Amino acid sequence: MQHSRHFRLIHPPQSGTQVPVLDPEQELVVGHQGRLMRVLAGPGTGKTTSLVEAVVERVDRRGVPVEDILLLTFSRAAAGQLRDRVTARLQRTVSEPVARTFHSYAFGIVRQAAVLAGDPPPRLLSGSEQDVTLRELMAGRLEDRRDDWPADLLAATTTRAFTDELRELLMRAIERDISAEQLAGYGRRHGRPDWVVAADILDEYLAVTSLKAPGAFDAAELIQRAKAVLLASPRLLADERRRRRRIFVDEVQDTDPSQIALLRLVAAEADEVIVIGDPDQAIYAFRGAEQNAMNEVEGLLDATPGASARSLFDPQCQTVSLSICRRSGPVLLAGSRRIAARLGGGTVRHRRLVAAADGAPGQIGVGVFSSVSAEAAHLATALRRAHIEDGVPWSEMAVLVRSAGPAADSLRRGLAAAGVPVGQAVRGALVDEPAIAHLLTLLRCVAKPAEITDADAEALLAGPTGRADALQLLRMRRHLRQSAATDAGLATLITESAALALVPPAVR
Repeated sequence: MQHSRHFRLIHPPQSGTQVPVLDPEQELVVGHQGRLMRVLAGPGTGKTTSLVEAVVERVDRRGVPVEDILLLTFSRAAAGQLRDRVTARLQRTVSEPVARTFHSYAFGIVRQAAVLAGDPPPRLLSGSEQDVTLRELMAGRLEDRRDDWPADLLAATTTRAFTDELRELLMRAIERDISAEQLAGYGRRHGRPDWVVAADILDEYLAVTSLKAPGAFDAAELIQRAKAVLLASPRLLADERRRRRRIFVDEVQDTDPSQIALLRLVAAEADEVIVIGDPDQAIYAFRGAEQNAMNEVEGLLDATPGASARSLFDPQCQTVSLSICRRSGPVLLAGSRRIAARLGGGTVRHRRLVAAADGAPGQIGVGVFSSVSAEAAHLATALRRAHIEDGVPWSEMAVLVRSAGPAADSLRRGLAAAGVPVGQAVRGALVDEPAIAHLLTLLRCVAKPAEITDADAEALLAGPTGRADALQLLRMRRHLRQSAATDAGLATLITESAALALVPPAVR
């Protein structure tokens, strides 16, 4: 007698997520009823919490479908944190990432356009691929004896640092939609012969990458490509606007002009747009972020490109400043406010912060040392005392340095020699390589399956391991939704062997 087996996946109960206590300004953000709001938020004032609670309020109380909400932020780490916090508060999974980076969102638009046109899916060029192309172009110019760089730069043109600087210049030009001809004109107008040469290389770079890697885009070009795709396809633009009814943007001060232009295009007919950030920050200015983005975002609700812009200072836009800092106690806050008072800029209301009532006062100390070793000895003593006398775990301590380099390496060695355990987050080009990132996700899938998200699963299934196309992914999701296991997502499919029974053999 043949027995049939049926599998049902039972998810473990989720631990309750504590509902945060909001201050009056945060409640204004969460309860916003208009179309446009700008939130000025200094350090530690709970801007991310405000966004998370705003999303939860709209879904749980107003009945807004999660699919209508788009959360945009600058970095992958911030997007991941937003996704985790929103899903934890909603106590459910969602069919697509509710929070994305601008580049991830742009990539999705370009990929959708490619699928509709029957073209191969796009690919993102890594920084190392860009460097290789630029070094090949530079080497070719030397072989052709085209030494038209300024004399004071000629000796540096073969170095890696020069290639890095050249790549940054070209990426900033692409982000701002500056053509090679315009860049050369700026160079002649401002007495920068190096820009004139760089303009020539920009033309060569764009031509070579389009031939060498068709369908591949660098991060800067990706945003422009997404904008061009939407403008070229009124149907696709209308569909995107129809889907993105509620748009929330975190860390607006870290955006560049091309990202704001894409946001303006998509958000023109949205029911609600909330932008939040700190006008005093300029953390990613080296990547093209505009320091005044919070003050100069205009026309977010104009229905057509080129229409008369409405500034966020317009009376139709509600402006809220978060004022309670939960990160720093009164002593630390007073020190930072003395520095903030010297900053220029227009509005200053977001700088008038008060410390939360339940926070520790904090302590500020200034030390001047004659050498890195003396500095390391002082830090090691302070850290060891905090660990031994105050019981502070090593994992709750951090040493911030101005930049990674010889001084930071010496400091790290000095702390280790004094018995202070030193760890360093893995960063850099190697981790950003697509093949390495894919391998690390595979290893996490085996070692820590509980940490795998649906986005990770989609990357594995659509990447070189799974080689699934968009249609196959759609079929997998459909079969999972129709199965007995509610809430089973792609992550479950690749981390739990029993889940394979939920899809037919042809889909497996």
